[in-house]
Amino acid sequence: MSVGRRSIPFNRPYVTGREYDYLREAVATSHLAGNGRFTARCQAWLEERLGCRRALLTHSCTGALEMAAILTGVQAGDEVILPSFTFVSTANAFVLRGATPVFVDIRPDTLNLDERLVEAAITARTRAIVPVHYAGIGCDSVALGAIAAPRQLVVIEDAAQGILATRNGRPLGTAGQLAALSFHETKNVMAGEGGALLINDPAFVDRAETVWEKGTDRSRFFRGHVDKYTWQDLGSSFQLSEIAAAFLWAQLGEADAITAARLAIWNTYHDAFAPLEQRGFVRRPVVPAGCEHNAHLYYLLLPDPSCRCAVLKRLNEEGVNAIFHYVPLHTSPAGRRFGRAVGSMTETLAASERLIRLPLWVGMPAEDVHYVIDAVATALEHV
Repeated sequence: MSVGRRSIPFNRPYVTGREYDYLREAVATSHLAGNGRFTARCQAWLEERLGCRRALLTHSCTGALEMAAILTGVQAGDEVILPSFTFVSTANAFVLRGATPVFVDIRPDTLNLDERLVEAAITARTRAIVPVHYAGIGCDSVALGAIAAPRQLVVIEDAAQGILATRNGRPLGTAGQLAALSFHETKNVMAGEGGALLINDPAFVDRAETVWEKGTDRSRFFRGHVDKYTWQDLGSSFQLSEIAAAFLWAQLGEADAITAARLAIWNTYHDAFAPLEQRGFVRRPVVPAGCEHNAHLYYLLLPDPSCRCAVLKRLNEEGVNAIFHYVPLHTSPAGRRFGRAVGSMTETLAASERLIRLPLWVGMPAEDVHYVIDAVATALEHV
């Protein structure tokens, strides 16, 4: 099979067209710092659409995770359980508070934290469990909640990739006490940079607002609850600017259409690669029963690391910007210094060594999608 040379980027940020109108509106209000009218609109949308108790826009998902770490009160000597197959922010947020990340292996099917291995990693120092919803495919939050609740552990969902995905009818980010979303330009709904802390446990709401306001009671002051505002607690500059919030507001207005467009491409890939999976050349993503994913990304697992290297090389030579994903945190210099792994990390290592991600973005022409499909098939034929 031969394919003609093209140039297909891994990601191309989608712009709805309304962003420019809202940016002009934001500028016209002369309020460009955070916590203005566009922040309020976006937060209300998240609260209504997802059903969380409170949503606070942040400058990044990293910031939202750091807020969660402050709110849970983790400190030196505490431990937090999380997968090693994730971005560094998942661990960094807790290391910054002095806690130790305890890495647990992932499931071979969804590549999410393996809930069956979590109990063995719990010690008297464990304070939280941080599942990651990889590729917008939900973890088993029911099982994790059943483990956490009797031990009074906090569940903090890293739902960076999870906007508008559900598991058992429940939006990702609403099963744990806290959750973090990302609006980075690589995410389905984006603001260039940005994130949100979702608060589901009412016990965290008041303090979250203080932490979000740099540790002050500024919001209470503007509501007239106090006659001046001052430093009350830990906090930092976590807010998203109104410029970015205005951009995000346009994206949220088309969130359903964006998700549908991504799903159409994801399904085309998934159907096309079924014969290759049947022949043992690849393994496609697994979507568990009861999970409605959001097509955040499409990946393939190849038979071995050498095959992965060869396929990536050939795809990029053919103009297809396919890429690998996480280097396991437990194998990294900082991961070895700050954390520890419990049990075998076989699935984590296998996924890291065998996984490739394919281009997927709203507006991707059908001919480009089929070019990628043909290029993958051709690459595998030549391995």
